[in-house]
Amino acid sequence: MNASIANQTVDAARRTLAARFNAAGLDSAELDARLLLCAGLKLDLTGVIASGARQLTADEAELLEGFAARRLRGEPVARILGEKEFWGLTLKLSPETLVPRPDTETVVELALAMLREGPASGGAPRMLDIGTGTGAILLALLSEQSEAYGIGTDISPSALATARENAVALGYAARAGFVACSYAAALNGPFDLVVSNPPYIRSADIAELAEEVRAHDPLAALDGGADGLAAYRALIPQAVQLLTDNGVLVVEAGHGQSNQIEGLMTASGFVVGPPKADLAGIPRAVGGRKMTR
Repeated sequence: MNASIANQTVDAARRTLAARFNAAGLDSAELDARLLLCAGLKLDLTGVIASGARQLTADEAELLEGFAARRLRGEPVARILGEKEFWGLTLKLSPETLVPRPDTETVVELALAMLREGPASGGAPRMLDIGTGTGAILLALLSEQSEAYGIGTDISPSALATARENAVALGYAARAGFVACSYAAALNGPFDLVVSNPPYIRSADIAELAEEVRAHDPLAALDGGADGLAAYRALIPQAVQLLTDNGVLVVEAGHGQSNQIEGLMTASGFVVGPPKADLAGIPRAVGGRKMTR
């Protein structure tokens, strides 16, 4: 029987939650317990440590028990907290947005590296994030490019509302616009950089995803069609039309997809460079430069 955290100290509650999560087979039990405790007590980690000997209030214990029950049902910590850190930025989430993942920072890294080789227009970069979700990639790029302006598109009005909220909270609203459309269908350009983390999971593989993803991330942001490449076939030709000569396209790739994506880019007139691997060594970001006419 699970020990109740009612009447426990802050430190004892942390150990109790971690033990429950460990027993349930959660991979990051200790970290999850600390994050939920910080959120429940509205303290940072230093504050939680400093408060370790004090007893939880009844309201705190009730809130933390609710958090724990949700986590044990498979809900990701980020969904429970309603926010996730990406590129050092705290981003609000909504049911219509993916939880930003560390692998996607590879897209930001490659895009910045290719921009450093020279913006196509020679001036402040004009950026487009197709399928922006929380705005994670676009806002990370704006945080590194102080003169840049960017647009994020998404088919979900709810996702766009979340992205706008994040832009405002981070102080980038004046340099970020958001447009509701499928991929980039409503835009004319030109842009120096187009980025995207499109849906790339094969439809038949959705059922095999971890429950945290399958049950809590929006299906439209996961399902890439029969071979996982449907989104790339739609957005790569659009990017060609929207990019200025010498402009850059960078997209996230699923496991084992980078070669096929490179082929689609090459067929559309991009000069493709080596993909950038994530921390697991998987080619995760594919970038190409539009050939000068």
